[in-house]
Amino acid sequence: MFFKELFSVFKSDRPIDSASKDFARMLALAQEMVLEASAVYWGRAYSPEERTALYKKDVEVNKLQRRVRKQLVAHVTNTECRHVAYAMLIMSLAKDVERIGDYAKNLVELADMQIDGLPDDENTQELAQIRDATEELVRSAADVFLESEEDAATELTIEGRNTAKRCDKLIGAVAEANYEGSTTVVLALGARFYKRIGGHVLNLLSGVIMPLHKLDYFDDRLISETER
Repeated sequence: MFFKELFSVFKSDRPIDSASKDFARMLALAQEMVLEASAVYWGRAYSPEERTALYKKDVEVNKLQRRVRKQLVAHVTNTECRHVAYAMLIMSLAKDVERIGDYAKNLVELADMQIDGLPDDENTQELAQIRDATEELVRSAADVFLESEEDAATELTIEGRNTAKRCDKLIGAVAEANYEGSTTVVLALGARFYKRIGGHVLNLLSGVIMPLHKLDYFDDRLISETER
């Protein structure tokens, strides 16, 4: 796929090369933010200094996104047409990476709402499994994407789609449970934010699997056999 070709071109100072490097940095920061925020949601002690550091990463992601856009616009207005597709793809996916960072912050904010911790029941156990699946998706996706590994991207997409379905089912179960209001909010939004993190990662992986005009979508004919 063309992303492997794109990210192999790091030898010059052209805007397309700088944008590629900045995008890779965005991916790394977003991954760090999700894993850190997820641990905090699940009860890890979190100092004010660590919170500040997390928010600084988010600020860096936002700045990188703007710089990527600027570099790509400069490039496509002064180059041959063959890089336009690359530029459009990175520009679109940079927004997904930025949103992953936002949902990581949301997980940290949910931790502030927990008074007595999460209940020890089946819903929390299911959410813990969703957490594990989402974190594994986040850990794996960047390398799969940057290496343009189609088979691995397809496998991760199938796993991510199944996790999203579990999130929806869990939200329904939480709504029917007899929790205190804050517990209901923390569990339901936790499931929702994990789903949204996973959703934006799947958008990223669609850049490996799908043609540019079908970005953010999935061709069920390509994955249905494996999914079953």
